[in-house]
Amino acid sequence: MSPRFLQIHTLTAYPAALLNRDDAGFAKRITFGGVPRTRISSQCLKRHWRTYDGEWSLKQLEAPESIRSRLTFERFVLQPLLEEGVNADLARAVIQKLMVAVLGESAKARREREAADADTAELRTGQVTVLGRPEVEFLLGEARELCAVAAGPQQVNAAFDARYGRDGKLNLKTIGLAAGLDAALFGRMVTSDALARGDAAVHVAHAFTVHQGAFEDDYFSAVDDLLQGEDEELGSGHIGTTELTSGLYYGYLVVDVPLLVSNLEGVERSNWQEADRTLAGRVVESLVHLVATVSPGAKLGSTAPYAYAHMVAIEAGNAQPRTLANAFLTPVRERPDLVANTYDALARYVQETDLMYGVRTERRLSAVAAGDLGDAIGAGAPMPLAELAAWARDLVQQEVAWTS
Repeated sequence: MSPRFLQIHTLTAYPAALLNRDDAGFAKRITFGGVPRTRISSQCLKRHWRTYDGEWSLKQLEAPESIRSRLTFERFVLQPLLEEGVNADLARAVIQKLMVAVLGESAKARREREAADADTAELRTGQVTVLGRPEVEFLLGEARELCAVAAGPQQVNAAFDARYGRDGKLNLKTIGLAAGLDAALFGRMVTSDALARGDAAVHVAHAFTVHQGAFEDDYFSAVDDLLQGEDEELGSGHIGTTELTSGLYYGYLVVDVPLLVSNLEGVERSNWQEADRTLAGRVVESLVHLVATVSPGAKLGSTAPYAYAHMVAIEAGNAQPRTLANAFLTPVRERPDLVANTYDALARYVQETDLMYGVRTERRLSAVAAGDLGDAIGAGAPMPLAELAAWARDLVQQEVAWTS
């Protein structure tokens, strides 16, 4: 038997960085425990994990990718057809019809489409869509078939009705891992009957500093090398300021194991125990490495915002997950040792909640300068990150015993 939930907790420190900006260019923040904290949004974290291209990247898993873009139909359906010599007007008419069938269409969008010329018709979607590579390949094949049947743009509707019926129903839900790995992990919202809605199997919290936020305006100038020294010029070509922050961040995510297996293998959630969990285990193993070693951050060239986690703790259990963020509801004292004080606050909160609710999870830990943290939270001796990730993988794949 495998646990239903894996909870992953991290502590990561960053100096002099601008990890996640708001619309005004300032560091994102949130008030918690009555004081402002620096914050990293879950969207920012997930994007960096999704797009990372190094060791343990999700791209290395043997699973089809998801494509997040407004340009999907232009780039991956229209362009291949044009390269095959299909008439441009015909290809655009076919793709427009497929887009409506797959994504739906508002009355306003329909009026605009009908008023547009065939050669200037907009094939970009109104918002970013998430389509899996299998879905895109299926749509390309369908477009190719319709283009072969229809004699011209005016015959597209008849060809479409003949192939799919007058209700124009396409069913992409039967394609294996249709929405791709990204959507299987982080979900997608759809409004069309043709696409399968995906609930996120990985739930990610916004990371925040365990102490009061530390913000500083950084004054900078860009020197004009050719002006410097001329006519008493100091050579400044630009002067500005940017906000920098520093801090120790608590991060938290939950893996819903039954839903992850269901999303990846195309089985009902209730049947997840009977499904192949090889890929799900490898996904979890990769995630543990990614959350520990992949850094978000803007202003890469001027701040080098790269850090590894100070601590990664994993809990496996069946009870509803619960964040450990409340261990830091009272801001952690930064002196004399911020990390040690944070470990103490974490251990105290875990012990108190265990006393109130009982121990409901099995725990493991990987940490720097952990001291007695492992024993204090019931995780045992700290282990290397690779062993921690492998333990989580094996739990999902039922290759190690789970006793909780």
